Amino acid sequence: MDLDAVRTFVAAADAGQFQEAAAALSITQQAVSKRIATLEKDLEVRLFTRTARGARLTIDGQAFLPHARELLRVAERADASIRPGRRALRVDVVNRRTAPAVLLQDFHRAHPDIELDVVTLSLDAYVDAAIAAVEAGTIDATFRAVPPRQHVPDGIRTDHVINESHELLVGPRHPFANARAVAPAQLTGHRIWMPGLDDRGEVTDYYDELVAAFGLRIDVVGPVFGNETLLDEIADSADLATLVGESSRYLWPDSYDLRRIPIRNPTLIYPMSLIWRDDNPHPALNKFRDYLDSRRPDPTDAGVWMPTWDRRAV
Repeated sequence: MDLDAVRTFVAAADAGQFQEAAAALSITQQAVSKRIATLEKDLEVRLFTRTARGARLTIDGQAFLPHARELLRVAERADASIRPGRRALRVDVVNRRTAPAVLLQDFHRAHPDIELDVVTLSLDAYVDAAIAAVEAGTIDATFRAVPPRQHVPDGIRTDHVINESHELLVGPRHPFANARAVAPAQLTGHRIWMPGLDDRGEVTDYYDELVAAFGLRIDVVGPVFGNETLLDEIADSADLATLVGESSRYLWPDSYDLRRIPIRNPTLIYPMSLIWRDDNPHPALNKFRDYLDSRRPDPTDAGVWMPTWDRRAV
């Protein structure tokens, strides 16, 4: 159905005269008559009866009017759902408990007027898949580590925006449970349990280099039953520990008495970049990038360790 004709029908019904409808729509009266005639032909009914005072709706016209208004409302909603600046900015945060999600929530607090659609791609969506989603327009932006070997297509931009430092998560009986901080060298020989850590992707590249740099023991063996089970096992163990991001949010019962121990001398940093399409016209994306720029990691920070493929950010 021709929406211009439907819009003209509604304008004529509201005005009661084709001439006034033409003025409201900035078209000629002849164009109004032609559109109404086309619509009547499509519907196979008369919508108006001409009178000396203008145009009066027929019974069929009265029946069609509320549906015509709804058609225009639906068209407006459909247009708004995809028009830049009128639809929500869609951002992938990898995982809702990690640093990107916390940062995006801070942005929302600072800009509550900007509508956000917060999504999480599959955990198996490594940087290749995330870039492909941005390139296809499935999402407006995402956060990922971007190693130098990573192919970045033309038109895709990346910007280093997060330095997420690690903490050691341990139970109350662990040797480091009462430590104010630990150094990576102190972790040598201790079991760091990260079940389900995959053997591919940029995350694995990072941990492979971390293990080589400090001689850590990262145990990936065991079925993955979720964070709740992992926290339960660590709380009940005298030797298990895991690595968590400093900004990552975890909840557990008070009875677990888990401890988050900062890792210092050096601080272990996992670098993350914002990835977006250069031709994305969404105005909220620029505001989000400006906000991230104001929160950018200090490039002069000393005493940190980062993978060799991103030490340029230090």
